[in-house]
Amino acid sequence: MHAGYGATPILFGVSLEVREGEAVALLGRNGMGKTTLMKAAMGFLKPWRGVIEFDGHELSGLPPHEIARLGVGFVPENRRVFPGLTVRENLELGLSAVPRRSASMRQERLESVFTHFPRLRERFDQPAKTLSGGEQQMLAIARVMMAGARIILMDEPTQGLAPTLVRHIREMIGELKRAGVTVLLVEQNARMALAVCDRGYLMEKGVIVFEGPSQELRESPVTREKLGV
Repeated sequence: MHAGYGATPILFGVSLEVREGEAVALLGRNGMGKTTLMKAAMGFLKPWRGVIEFDGHELSGLPPHEIARLGVGFVPENRRVFPGLTVRENLELGLSAVPRRSASMRQERLESVFTHFPRLRERFDQPAKTLSGGEQQMLAIARVMMAGARIILMDEPTQGLAPTLVRHIREMIGELKRAGVTVLLVEQNARMALAVCDRGYLMEKGVIVFEGPSQELRESPVTREKLGV
């Protein structure tokens, strides 16, 4: 895939695959094109050339709400919850993307969210702006879970979080995998990402420069050179 902003190219023939049930890390320093790829996958940016596919559907050219209805969820950088809405209202916005929803579905998905994030039950009627950064990240992930996403694209979910919350997010990604949810993780914390993901891609200046199983990336001199890990 080739993509960019205006006349400025950012991605140069990027090709990657995320198989069903996998967690895949997309690594690279800031400004290398990772977020641009996420925006193209979610329909916020139209690729110049190339195809984006999910479950037999071509996503290129579809608006974000249609992509979400196909089962693609996006947890953006800096969380972007609705600060003036309560936790409950933020979660119900996630469910609003589901065409045929019911009261039983709502309750079932809420219970799943509370199993993973019990703190959100405690904060259920609080405005999102009163939550800590870690709690807002939990809410952003939970909102996508409410929509029933089958693949979740996460952009820097541990950014700015304390180490204990980073561990919690890592455990949460592992639980999503065990539940059969596919994950594409963009993450600056390469050690965390490679600890939880099956495979990884290393991006530099808009191209993939290395790919392989997580253990191979951890041991590769290319990863150490590019990321210092």
